[in-house]
Amino acid sequence: MRLIATCPEEAKPALVAELVALGATELAPTFRAVLFTATARQFYELHLRVRTASRILRVLREVPAHTPAMLHSQVRRLHWPEWFDARHGFMVESTGDEGGGLTPIQVITQVREGVRESFARLGEQVPPVDTEEPKVVIVAHVARGRCMLSFDTSGKSLHKRGYREQGHPAPLKETLAAAILQFAGYDGSVAFLDPMCGSGTLAIEAAMIAVRKAPQIHRKKGEFLFEWLADFDRALWRETQEGIRAGKLEAPPCIVAASDIRAEYVDMARKSALKARVEKYIQFDVVRVQDVTPPAPTGLLATNLPYGDRIGGGEADVRQLYEEFGDTLKQRFAGWRAAVLAANASPYKGIGLKPSRTINVTNGSIPCRLLLFDLYAGSRRAAPPST
Repeated sequence: MRLIATCPEEAKPALVAELVALGATELAPTFRAVLFTATARQFYELHLRVRTASRILRVLREVPAHTPAMLHSQVRRLHWPEWFDARHGFMVESTGDEGGGLTPIQVITQVREGVRESFARLGEQVPPVDTEEPKVVIVAHVARGRCMLSFDTSGKSLHKRGYREQGHPAPLKETLAAAILQFAGYDGSVAFLDPMCGSGTLAIEAAMIAVRKAPQIHRKKGEFLFEWLADFDRALWRETQEGIRAGKLEAPPCIVAASDIRAEYVDMARKSALKARVEKYIQFDVVRVQDVTPPAPTGLLATNLPYGDRIGGGEADVRQLYEEFGDTLKQRFAGWRAAVLAANASPYKGIGLKPSRTINVTNGSIPCRLLLFDLYAGSRRAAPPST
């Protein structure tokens, strides 16, 4: 199968590394996406296992689309009844350029009507259009006079794991948390700590990695849109699910810990972990970051530094927190690695450590940078970048 996995542009290297590890082949990174090939079994497995992708698309055809009439003619000729049942409502989405004189509305209209005419031309029942709860979503990507037609096979965004508790002022998107852990090289074989855990997303994603738990394994029947396609292999899908469940570990190899100064946030994180069914794998605590101690001699500390409303103080209070956080790293976490997400507008230099690597990312609409540190004993500097 030819597939596309989408993600934020800055997370693409993490997604590429993850796809390679999961056995994908013929990878071709493009803007905010990676094209690749996979077997039918890998196709099902990827929907359950991939942590950093937002969406997975299955490519059908690429057709000429210089004009609305050309696009309509090309879509109409395809045998759509071979791909999905007319009883299922469908919708069309448009992405890409407005090249060839086509607007997004024109693309949607011509593809939609072309699909419906294909069913009618072949003597089949015409499928209804459903923009509220479609079982089939066709994605039309127009660029340079060509239209790539794909099925959205993931359905709702893959960052929606289904465990997040509401109420935290600055929750971290699950796919971004997974990308941070990927960039930091975390695989569960070392201790993990988030000393400012907030809603707990980093610790929950770390726990799932540590016990080899697939992030989408609890999706309900019918929520993946590939389940509504004509060639859905129910037996292979069930076999894939069972194999992934069997590969889950009984406990993480090393400790996974999370703490925060505010008890209500720790309680929120614990509830989210319970919904994710990893609560028993995480050690929670209420403690100031200035007082936190390493749960193991070495490991990975990863955290989303609070800023603005999450701190509630003025600029001096924010800077003091960052300086005290840096002091904690220098004095207590020698031998550890650290992955620190900080807003560009924050006083992150107050940490007082030189990162071995800096990666620009966006947390929601906030420009941020991921600072990676290798901590040396008795040094204010981090390790030099690895070659």
